[in-house]
Amino acid sequence: MQADAIDLLRKLVATPSFSKEEDNSSALIKTFLDKQGAQTEQFLYNVWARNKYFDNAKPTILLNSHHDTVKPNKGYTLDPFAPIEKEGKLFGLGSNDAGGSLVSLIAAFLYFFERENLKYNLVLAATAEEEISGHNGIESLLPQLGAIGFAIVGEPTQMQMAVAEKGLMVLDCVANGKAGHAAREEGDNAIYKAIKDIEWFKSYKFDKISDLLGPNKTTVTVIETDNKAHNVIPGQCKYVVDCRVNELYTFEEVLDIIKSNVQSEVKPRSTRLRSSAIALDHPIVKAGLKLGRTCYGSPTTSDKALMSCPALKIGPGDSARSHTADEFIYIDEIKNGIELYIQLLNEVL
Repeated sequence: MQADAIDLLRKLVATPSFSKEEDNSSALIKTFLDKQGAQTEQFLYNVWARNKYFDNAKPTILLNSHHDTVKPNKGYTLDPFAPIEKEGKLFGLGSNDAGGSLVSLIAAFLYFFERENLKYNLVLAATAEEEISGHNGIESLLPQLGAIGFAIVGEPTQMQMAVAEKGLMVLDCVANGKAGHAAREEGDNAIYKAIKDIEWFKSYKFDKISDLLGPNKTTVTVIETDNKAHNVIPGQCKYVVDCRVNELYTFEEVLDIIKSNVQSEVKPRSTRLRSSAIALDHPIVKAGLKLGRTCYGSPTTSDKALMSCPALKIGPGDSARSHTADEFIYIDEIKNGIELYIQLLNEVL
């Protein structure tokens, strides 16, 4: 089972699967599962399967991870699509985020696939567009899966339990001035207006600090003006703010605070990716604690944010390696991940 999972990961690394371009990776996963005897279904580029003795009278556990990747950055020294193994590591784009988690969850699902008299049903979902929080990924699939009791979301957490996640709200901001000639005392420089607001985003401290997720964080990540000429005072300056919000604030509260402190126009792109948490006394969390896992709050966002059911984020690999050049995962991390997923599920099944 471990060997099959690692071989599948090699094939996934060798298969480009950028967000919205996951046709080949979804076909690869579907073929693998079908060969294992799991009758799969597919919607868009999302592939899912139910355990053999699925019973509508029982609650369901969703096992979910994604098969899309970001594009490789310019720092790669290795071929991002070559599944190179050396020094106990498997290199390649998506190996850590989140191929290792995906193939480990697939192996765990197949371990229980033919078992009768489970307390829960199992649904495995290998989904698309996670890296862009797209609408055609888990969000589009959930209505077709029926009621979900709780979910295990596979992401690289070093097999520790991310019981909470910060929400993500991206803001498009516009500072408005008045265009003029740079050589004369005319115009109203929109950049200078933006700088004042950007300094506020940099220095402002939100009062409420979460025990699990810490403080809110706002980071300006993009800036541009409405002209490229050196001798024109810009009349408009646009910038983007990445807002990570803990569970103690709603997005609406954060927006009200921001709008009352900056002069720029502020518009959220989306308010879908809200902070989420699973209760520390939930059976799957208690199972993890019994197995020596620790709990923490994750600063990064995953498909967990789009689920209305309780969800635990846990998986092999290290989040610090995600989106880095020469991405890799240790082979032993995958083997240990499969074992721990099975042990976790055994505690509740």
